[in-house]
Amino acid sequence: MNRKYRKTVIAGNWKMNKTPSETKEFMTEFKSIMPKGRWCDVALCVPAVCIPAAVRAMRETRIGIGAENCNANASGAYTGEIAANMLVDAGCKYVILGHSERRAMGETNEDVNAKVLTALENGLVPIMCVGESLEQREQGITEEWITMQIKLGLAGVPEDKIRKVIIAYEPIWAIGTGLTATPDQAEEVCESIRTVIRKLYGAKIARAISILYGGSMNEKNAYDLLAQPDIDGGLIGGASLDAGKFMDIVNAANQG
Repeated sequence: MNRKYRKTVIAGNWKMNKTPSETKEFMTEFKSIMPKGRWCDVALCVPAVCIPAAVRAMRETRIGIGAENCNANASGAYTGEIAANMLVDAGCKYVILGHSERRAMGETNEDVNAKVLTALENGLVPIMCVGESLEQREQGITEEWITMQIKLGLAGVPEDKIRKVIIAYEPIWAIGTGLTATPDQAEEVCESIRTVIRKLYGAKIARAISILYGGSMNEKNAYDLLAQPDIDGGLIGGASLDAGKFMDIVNAANQG
């Protein structure tokens, strides 16, 4: 982490877990153990039906609530989809875009790009996910693959808005598998991501962009991962479903 130049962000991704009632219970517990004083930015990205309960529960706190996806269109005949302005009106600050699980459902880099542009237009902070499969890592094309995802995902994003974008590196082979990239492996890719941003937008903006690690970060490995200079936080899956474990990760970020 480098707090001098950029924000440290710990974001939870609940995926398809918890009901609105369970959300209220989690938020109540989490608020009871929140640290006092200055600490890192914390986001909880929850299922769409849980957003109102999360927003109500965290209204008087610094916790930002986010969604796990949005549609690139403002409105229309898209049954089951949710528009960015709907998320804003519901109280969301963040939205996860391009998660590998969404990409596995057929989402393309062009789809992700359209969603990023829409999110920014509506004032949301996009958490744009990039990452390689085990096969791609073994083939030695991790850097090329992720560079392509970033360039296509950020196409058309102007300099005055790129600072709002958060990039999350999530090696697909480490998501929900219990496997985790070593701190050195994670740092190597996050440093490469910052290099790509530097080439696209310049050194000043590259220094200001927050890059998260999102492959099975938990309360046991968070401190070592967050000690790396180019890892500015985490996109937390399973561990974000437990208030105590999630707070342990927040505390690890605050010690950096």
